[in-house]
Amino acid sequence: MRALRKLLIIAVVLGGLLVVGDRLAAGVAEREAAGRIQANQGLSAEPDVSIGGFPFLTQLLAKEFDRVDVALTGLEVTAGDRRVRVGELQAELHDVRLEGDYSRAVAATATGTARISYDELRKTSDSDVTLAYGGDGKIKVTGSVEFLGQTVTRSVLSTVSVVDGDTLRVRADEVPGEGLPGIEELVRQRTDFDRPVSGFPAGLAIEKVEAAPDGLAVTVGGRDVVLAG
Repeated sequence: MRALRKLLIIAVVLGGLLVVGDRLAAGVAEREAAGRIQANQGLSAEPDVSIGGFPFLTQLLAKEFDRVDVALTGLEVTAGDRRVRVGELQAELHDVRLEGDYSRAVAATATGTARISYDELRKTSDSDVTLAYGGDGKIKVTGSVEFLGQTVTRSVLSTVSVVDGDTLRVRADEVPGEGLPGIEELVRQRTDFDRPVSGFPAGLAIEKVEAAPDGLAVTVGGRDVVLAG
């Protein structure tokens, strides 16, 4: 019995050492992946990378990970011809395979969420307008137009949507015209716009957008998403 107890203790200790070693190796890989993603996306800060699944070393040898979670900060996308800063992009990637000499990582599927502030979203408009949360999932857009020699300012509640996975569309639900012919068209020239968006990691497309109190909530997803390489 004493010998069996010793063997059990040794087995437990060795098992613990293997777990610790596996996690240490995972930590090294996470830091390496973070550096490559930062360079690949041109980020101002190194992202947080967490490799899931156990054991890590078995997955590494197979060149495929069950799940990798990534949080990107400092990501900038292009909306039309404007650069727009995205709040933290949190992505969950599944079935991530390593290609070549481990320098390229591609996820079979990925989903994520991001946030674009209204100040940043305003940059996508060609007009001098202000944007704010309008309540009930709407954006409040305020702009001024010249009409019959007078400056007319209007605020409208607008719906924001996504078209073809890469274009943001902002449209006023209605424009208060107060019986002035032609005023609606003038106001819409200020408040309504479409902007193609690019710059998310390759393979990610915009699936949904929704106005929220602290900015535009963006849901992304895709297949064969390139993390690095």
